Amino acid sequence: MVVLYQKTISKNFVKKATAVIVTVFTAASVFSVYPVHAETKPELSVSAQSAILVNAVDGSTLWAKNAQQKRPMASTTKIMTALLTLEAAACNNRVVEVTADMLRVEGSSMGLQSGDRISLSGLAAGMLSTSGNDAAIVASYALAGGPVAFAKKMNQRAQELGMASSHFVTPSGLDNDEHYSTAEDMAKLACAAMKNETFAAITSRKSVKVAFAQPACTRMYTNHNKLLAQYQGCIGVKTGFTKKSGRCLVSCAQRNGVRLIAVTLNAPDDWKDHQTMLDYGFTKLKSVTLDDSTYSVSLPLIGGSAASVQVTGEAGSTLVLPKDATLERRVELPHFLYAPLEKGDLVGQVSYLVNGREVGHTALTAGPVAAQGTTQQNFWQKVVCFFQSLFR
Repeated sequence: MVVLYQKTISKNFVKKATAVIVTVFTAASVFSVYPVHAETKPELSVSAQSAILVNAVDGSTLWAKNAQQKRPMASTTKIMTALLTLEAAACNNRVVEVTADMLRVEGSSMGLQSGDRISLSGLAAGMLSTSGNDAAIVASYALAGGPVAFAKKMNQRAQELGMASSHFVTPSGLDNDEHYSTAEDMAKLACAAMKNETFAAITSRKSVKVAFAQPACTRMYTNHNKLLAQYQGCIGVKTGFTKKSGRCLVSCAQRNGVRLIAVTLNAPDDWKDHQTMLDYGFTKLKSVTLDDSTYSVSLPLIGGSAASVQVTGEAGSTLVLPKDATLERRVELPHFLYAPLEKGDLVGQVSYLVNGREVGHTALTAGPVAAQGTTQQNFWQKVVCFFQSLFR
């Protein structure tokens, strides 16, 4: 099948390519793709008032229950606080001196005392492990001068992440009538946070060591997230509880290249809820690695001293996709290429599609010319010259 090639590849390719050879195959048993519109999903039985399960790669929803209902989210708030703290630490992991005013907060604590000196990353570790409210408040003073100004930063970041139904007031997540989110929004936040390598490393550990500059010591903190020990592949994220919010939990688990995010708000049996949701998610998805590194084809070269040029493929990204879909693979290349052409020039691509929508691709690049020949025109050069002469 031959179709006109319309994608932008390179100046040389776009200007001079006349047609594309497209090969298509379906491989439902080998590959899979995410559908454009999800089908009706079977119900799961969970104790949570609000819940959602998403593909952590693209944020697509696999299952939900009252996911857009606004609710208090307790200490899962610290996902946002820790993320902002670690992003600041990536630029300058400065040491903060703790004062008595910063410690006027109730609830869970990492045991900070007035006069302690600790880095921003150490504060984030205290938030994500032992859920230190003191660490969250100290970070708010360090980054914005206090909780009120820091809340503005939290809300600005929430807006950037598309958390349209969330409003932050406290860095710690303690109850406030104007402090709320949704399961859907918290999933968006978790997806973004888990892409931060330092955040992901801290939240995946059953315990963390935090070094203090003053007093000069190292302290060990145990992570409150029991799923790290109870559920195979769990790598985060954060627990939370107040009397008003009930038990809240955001989890992340990864198996065989598939990464899931689960969120429950006000869930009396949250540990079981998350295991049920994550189990369901892993039955629906699989990972597919795009690899065209063995692809190779020789194309005629027009206008050069060589008769042809070798085109090769490369390995691509890994897609996380439903198991029951069908993937199309299209090799998109011109019939011939024009000189000058250098090794590594982009000349085409292998596209992977579902229902006509591209979900991934790998590049096809020029390799070294097949062999140096004479400057006489080869067969393909003569054919091209003939057709060009008809339109002069």
